[in-house]
Amino acid sequence: MGALEMVISLFGGLGLFLFGMNMMGDGLQNAAGDKLKGFFQKLTSNPIKGVLTGAIITAIIQSSSATTVMVVGFVNAQLMNLYQATAVIMGANVGTTITSQLVALNIDAFVPIFIGIGALIVLFTKKDNIKQIGSIVLGFGILFLGMSMMKDSMGPLKDSPMFIEILRKLDGNMFLGILTGLGMTAILQSSSATTGILIALSGTGVVTINMIIPVLFGCNIGTCVTALLSSIGTSKTARKAAIIHLLFNVIGTIIFIPLFGILAYAVTELPVIGSVDVKRQIANAHTIFNICNTLVLLPFIGVLVKSANKIIKGEDEEEKYGVTYIDERLLESPAIALGQTVKEIERMANKSKKNVALAMKAFETGDSDLIEKVYKNEKLINILEDEITRYLIELSKLDLSDRDHAKVDSLFHVINDAERIGDHAENIVDLASEKRVKKLKMSEEAEKELEKMFDFTLQSLELSISMLETNTYDKLEEVVRLEENIDSLERKCRQSHINRLNKGICDATIGTMFLDIVNNLERIGDHSMNIAQASTDSY
Repeated sequence: MGALEMVISLFGGLGLFLFGMNMMGDGLQNAAGDKLKGFFQKLTSNPIKGVLTGAIITAIIQSSSATTVMVVGFVNAQLMNLYQATAVIMGANVGTTITSQLVALNIDAFVPIFIGIGALIVLFTKKDNIKQIGSIVLGFGILFLGMSMMKDSMGPLKDSPMFIEILRKLDGNMFLGILTGLGMTAILQSSSATTGILIALSGTGVVTINMIIPVLFGCNIGTCVTALLSSIGTSKTARKAAIIHLLFNVIGTIIFIPLFGILAYAVTELPVIGSVDVKRQIANAHTIFNICNTLVLLPFIGVLVKSANKIIKGEDEEEKYGVTYIDERLLESPAIALGQTVKEIERMANKSKKNVALAMKAFETGDSDLIEKVYKNEKLINILEDEITRYLIELSKLDLSDRDHAKVDSLFHVINDAERIGDHAENIVDLASEKRVKKLKMSEEAEKELEKMFDFTLQSLELSISMLETNTYDKLEEVVRLEENIDSLERKCRQSHINRLNKGICDATIGTMFLDIVNNLERIGDHSMNIAQASTDSY
């Protein structure tokens, strides 16, 4: 095999390996679905739970880099503090060792069976949950096919004088080994891919665990590059999370450099974890290093956080004039990104509901501060609509289950309705401003009718948003009843208005304002009903 042919074969094998790992991770994510979202949502400040969360998420999505990028996104979205983030990052380093353990398995003879069964399931199964299982099996098979190609492409290297000379330079040179692992992982953006190449390289028969362990140390540092790049342009706290990831892996490497000989002895000589198979030694060394590093540094989470605070000084502003819960980095896991999008839409809908209440209060009192607050909130609602819509478009392009695709489609409608509610609140505050300037006064009877209609409208909004928040549709009947009451009251208000005009109780100008508010409240009720219906349609 010539040099060019070997490089092409290695390149193709690496591509299959990464594609298979990605397919398997996507299948696991979609199969986990709502459970995956729950892992992060139930996260507490307990560091052990944080480590377990990071390990489980990484084992599912098959990438510690992706998990750490997501953690940066969560911190940027103010959904996780630095103490929680540090624990999850530690767990991610443990979870990523699952991939190397899988890759070290001797199942080459069964690879065609995995690919065949997985392909049949994906191509001929209509049930979404069964198809995801097929993706997992197919991805597993493709991953090992890529490993086999990489191993075969590297076979001739054992007879290459140049390759043997390179290995000789690595042997006993800790710094060069670490630098090699760091560079490889920084380029490939995946420590699992680097570990896969090292395990494939062990098939040449000329690689020893003493050469590989320093490269593994470098892999752990190199995987931090992804998170560091991802943190550019984020909040200070998010950048601190990326720094903590780097500190954790650098400190772990420094701790283990003097223990190099003990680690090599453990994976070659100790019962259970020791092996004569170099690829098994590599996988075990990778696992032991990350588990021990986590156990050693877990009690020092506070020290890591303080160190990050010293490196990046200052705190973020409390208020964010834009999205809070969604972040581009969360798209690494579509199931979690979808859950966060729902939260962001809930926030937008609640802003619109609050603006309706403020606008009605401003109309009643003529308070100029309230009027200005409504206009400011309306600008935020419009910003949220634009940013959430763009995010949903990106989310819709990802590999989602049929149910989640339906959910995304319904959320587009919810965003539109929430924004229109904000527009109606702005219409009401325009009337409030005019009423204040012209010093107009409304009859007591008209004020009571508006108050009653507003109460029905607010109740409808609260129930509709509650349905969106709780993923339930048991309140739909009550929303329908409120909508009927609002429509009925609108007709009564119009008739009462005509009666007051005839009796001379109110003039035409304030009467027109009264009808305009009634019309806006009725339209808000319609949009509230739409939100409730959209929440129902997606389940």
